[in-house]
Amino acid sequence: MSALHQKTCTACDGSAPAMRAQEADELIREVPDWTIAERNGVLQLERVFRFKNFRHALAFTQQVGELAEEANHHPAILTEWGQVTVTWWTHSICGLHRNDFIMAAKTSKLAS
Repeated sequence: MSALHQKTCTACDGSAPAMRAQEADELIREVPDWTIAERNGVLQLERVFRFKNFRHALAFTQQVGELAEEANHHPAILTEWGQVTVTWWTHSICGLHRNDFIMAAKTSKLAS
């Protein structure tokens, strides 16, 4: 696992530029199993985590929520039977920031 999970998110007030695709392509190597998706022109990080039942998926969703609250950086989370889809991007800049990769690494660590 990369050292990204040990980093802390920095405040992002919306004046920071969104990460370019080339920069994102370099950082994606540090978060295996995550993919970069583009939705409505916005780059996002996404991963599906699989679980044996809804109860485990829901518990993981709660852990991700707690992690997001601690960092004041919140993903989209879709909880279904046996899986949770987590999508990170920085809403204020309509794209990806290094914080999203940090949070993706922290989310992966929760699942391991």
